[in-house]
Amino acid sequence: MSPSTPAHDPDLLTQLNRVGFYPALIADVLSEELEGAAPLRHLLHLETHVEHAEVHRHATILVLTAQALVILHVDDHQPEDSSEAVANVSAETVALPRVDSVVVSAIYPRPHEHRPGDGPRELTVGIAWSGGSRLDLGPAGCGDPNCEVDHGMSGQSVREDLVVRISADADGAKHLEHARSFARTLRSATSEAAWNPVAERAEHQPAAQPSGRPTAWLSRGNHR
Repeated sequence: MSPSTPAHDPDLLTQLNRVGFYPALIADVLSEELEGAAPLRHLLHLETHVEHAEVHRHATILVLTAQALVILHVDDHQPEDSSEAVANVSAETVALPRVDSVVVSAIYPRPHEHRPGDGPRELTVGIAWSGGSRLDLGPAGCGDPNCEVDHGMSGQSVREDLVVRISADADGAKHLEHARSFARTLRSATSEAAWNPVAERAEHQPAAQPSGRPTAWLSRGNHR
């Protein structure tokens, strides 16, 4: 386990170990993605579902730095031709100026009895960013229910987004409040980045080269 990630955020390391879902693997991948950047805030959310009598887990880890949002997805998987479990890991780093929106939706019980400070029962955090998209495909059809002709495929291009749903009943009120706080911090950071053209230009321009040497103009994408 590399010390560069958990050492800067001991609370994240504590949560990883408490959840017990491949903590060493997740910490190592986060170290690579952060590339030495210090975590400011984080959100770790674990979901469990049953499929074909098998229990599967999915972890979503969001880490906010001064310049970017690191997104990590981890799933456990049991291949049919193997008795050894594997972990599927997906990592992406999104520059803060590329985050378009942070949407927070909440469900409050007994709204007629609401008092200041009462928290929601359920929370949904939606994050969307530009620069990437996915293609959702499906079989194309027609209006004739008896038609057996292959109409090929149809689909639509959908921009990348992320949705995290948290329930106070299932995940705990403390975890829900932590997610609300993370969403507020992320929203503030992305708003500041959007109104800071100097920081955005610095994000996309190459570093200055020492005098006397030719300048190499390289471009680097914001998404990993």
